[in-house]
Amino acid sequence: MKKEAPKPQLFHEARHGKIYLGDSLDVMASMKPESVDLVMTSPPFGLVRKKEYGNADSHEYLEWFKPFAEQFNRVLKDSGSLVIDIGGAWIPGQPTRSLYHFKLLIMLCEEFGFHLAQEFYWWSPSKLPTPAEWVTVRRIRVKDAINTVWWLSKTPWPKASNRRVLQPYSPSMKHLLAKGYKAQKRPSGHDISEKFAIDNGAAIPPNLIALPNTESNGFYHRYCQEHGIKAHPARYPAELPEYFIRMCTDEGDTVLDPFGGSCVTGEVSERLKRKWVCAELSEEYLEGALGRFTTGNVEYIAARASIAAKLDDEANYYKLPRPGILWNGSHGDTLAEDGGKKRVIKRAELTKGTASSRGGSSDVEPLPVAAAGR
Repeated sequence: MKKEAPKPQLFHEARHGKIYLGDSLDVMASMKPESVDLVMTSPPFGLVRKKEYGNADSHEYLEWFKPFAEQFNRVLKDSGSLVIDIGGAWIPGQPTRSLYHFKLLIMLCEEFGFHLAQEFYWWSPSKLPTPAEWVTVRRIRVKDAINTVWWLSKTPWPKASNRRVLQPYSPSMKHLLAKGYKAQKRPSGHDISEKFAIDNGAAIPPNLIALPNTESNGFYHRYCQEHGIKAHPARYPAELPEYFIRMCTDEGDTVLDPFGGSCVTGEVSERLKRKWVCAELSEEYLEGALGRFTTGNVEYIAARASIAAKLDDEANYYKLPRPGILWNGSHGDTLAEDGGKKRVIKRAELTKGTASSRGGSSDVEPLPVAAAGR
């Protein structure tokens, strides 16, 4: 006989919100219908290898997610939003991608009636060049540096304002505003009016969010080390949930994170004076989450925010080079007809200990396909 899972327990209560230890499906089942303004979460990804924080196989992911989708639909207000940060996965043994996160999006819209308000892409400039086999060894793919962030809603009209998340003007826009702009039709057919040259103080952001995920010496991490607690291995930076909490909710609104982890969403919601609920199955992760609600962490965040507020600080800007700045007309080696299926290592690379894609004669070293992607 299958043992019944324990009911969720109140683990911690802050001024504006609560943390529950237990199954979030049970937590949501106890909530009133249409009582939540924003579900902001990063669920366990449908990865091809099991992670310590638990995840469903990619081919089982949709069935696993359905009960959560039902509860999201039930507890969300018609004016509310569902924001899901979800990373992709590689198919085992081959340099091709799983479609599970796209299938999830389609399922949420076609089976559960959600609307895709907008897709976002979280670009982490600090991402390592992985998977190494395809990216740094065989050199047949580029590094995977984005997560998709699906912004969904129960109706086509969730409450939101991009005025809450404006960004500084670019140098070229500042120059245009200073020199003036002549209204004209662009080659694309867009008719740019004189209103384009009005200085509104800040720019409307794109749906690409540039945020590194490199904080390994922050207060949360130090708190876990000092208390002998294992830090959650898959945290998103606080600025990511803050973006959507600011854009889609007002003070006093309710934010829910059903996959709380280290309760980043709860920490941000508390600071922004939103009511909030986080649920998490791992007691150890919640022991570490307590550090987010200490006086020390509040002071740390305030100090960090004062530094980040400097508009002229280069550390607050992330740049991507134009694709062609290193293109010099030479393509290097002829492309492999087998698409890189046969692993090739160059003698020069064996000497250097790298996997360069240019120069030198080559030795062919076939590897079993099953070794790929590890």
